[in-house]
Amino acid sequence: MNEKKMKDIFMDGPIPAGFIADSIQKHSTKTNIGAHSIFLGQVRADELLDRKVAAIDYTTYKEMALEKMHEIRESIFAKYELTCMHVHHSLGTINAGEVCLFVFTSSKHRKTAMDACEEVVELIKVELPVWGKEIFEDDSYTWKTNK
Repeated sequence: MNEKKMKDIFMDGPIPAGFIADSIQKHSTKTNIGAHSIFLGQVRADELLDRKVAAIDYTTYKEMALEKMHEIRESIFAKYELTCMHVHHSLGTINAGEVCLFVFTSSKHRKTAMDACEEVVELIKVELPVWGKEIFEDDSYTWKTNK
């Protein structure tokens, strides 16, 4: 495995639309890219046990999560011919309707970008030690299970 510095993927609060737009715009000068694939995870106002989810409070064991994300990143770059990959995950309380996960893959060809993006999202959901506490409108809560 190469010894690149681990990137900090976490940001406090929701991921702003302007941040996403800026990330896309920064790639306009990279002429070796033919395709981008983007996944945006958004907090849903699910109804559970007759209560409506108002927000999710995300927490993590950051050091462990960054090590795991580095492993995921290295495995994806070994499997797919990507130009770049960016992952950003929210921490803290994210309200229903706000973006909490941004995965952005780029490559010469669309299928590569799309397949890599989908695999990264699935690996994050299964392997990344990030926990979400679903907070209901009445301030009660339950721990979220990933689906």
